[in-house]
Amino acid sequence: MSSTSESPEPGRLAAFGWSPAVDAAFAAFRADGFELARVAVAFGATFRVIAHDGEMLADLSGRLRHQADARRDLPAVGDWIALKRSTIDGGRSTIQGIVPRTSVFSRKVAGETTAEQIVAANVTIAFLMMSLDHDFNPRRLERYLAMTWQSGARPVVLLNKADVADALDDKLHEMTGVSSGVPVHVISARDGRGMEALEPYLTAGQTIAVLGSSGVGKSTLINRLVGEELLRTQEVRASDSRGRHTTTHRELVPLPGGAVLVDTPGMRELQLWSADAGLEETFDDIAALAAGCFFGDCTHETEPRCAVKAAVADGRLAAERLENYHKLGREQDMLAARQDGLAQQLEKKKLRAQFRAIRRHSQSGPKGRS
Repeated sequence: MSSTSESPEPGRLAAFGWSPAVDAAFAAFRADGFELARVAVAFGATFRVIAHDGEMLADLSGRLRHQADARRDLPAVGDWIALKRSTIDGGRSTIQGIVPRTSVFSRKVAGETTAEQIVAANVTIAFLMMSLDHDFNPRRLERYLAMTWQSGARPVVLLNKADVADALDDKLHEMTGVSSGVPVHVISARDGRGMEALEPYLTAGQTIAVLGSSGVGKSTLINRLVGEELLRTQEVRASDSRGRHTTTHRELVPLPGGAVLVDTPGMRELQLWSADAGLEETFDDIAALAAGCFFGDCTHETEPRCAVKAAVADGRLAAERLENYHKLGREQDMLAARQDGLAQQLEKKKLRAQFRAIRRHSQSGPKGRS
């Protein structure tokens, strides 16, 4: 592929979120002779990518793999990438670089490992799906909101299963209060109720992530948005409204209205990775109340003359909301401490590697004359 600064027609990429802004961000890579593509599916170290003329499999270049210090430095679903086509007939293309991300939706990996997992990149809108049946959980929504605000995407709350909901007005009122100005829509992905409210979000250039726990109806929503049974669905258990995971990888799904949707597997263990700004945005009502606390550094726990605790006492603030605020804050503090420890370990590992390299070089250097 010859080096050129001329921008080609987007082709297939027009249906997968391409925009003039994306093209401009890719200019430096194009000058080096690479081709713009987008990651649609991640299969470990192999990726299915979309180029202007279709889809193909691609591997990481050796340089990119070597330079990656963490998972964050590797491609994720939604990333715009610099692609190099193979010159060998039937050969695999290689990913040479990642275009700077406009948003990053990440979480801590499941389990005890301290590492970041990017769920999706360059998301513009996040549909946060909550169920109106037995799985109704305002505290979980607060966690999703914190992650979304931190990512740089715009949150939109979808209250699904309106066809089986009871006390709908009360639940809508509670979720609207938790969402603090974020749009909240009541829908039924199964029978189509309320789906017209989503149309303004489904326009060309938008990349949408659908997030929610197992059984809330993500696959059913995607199938309805796409207009076909693209993703396999399963009935949820009647006892607890839970469903088995029916998607095994993330992928980009183009929608008829021009938007592209990122499907993510259900999150059984959703832990924040870095969400200081996200927590502040999610709990802005607590921040506003805190301005009235007697102590400027009030933690809203044991201090006297705390305006936040006073709001809980007189019913202006739900005690459960303050409790979750503290819970997520402690979780963030603990994770930050573990991240600091991990960073120190990695730095020591690098220093040891550099020391070994210097020692090997000195031992294999030219011998002095006798």
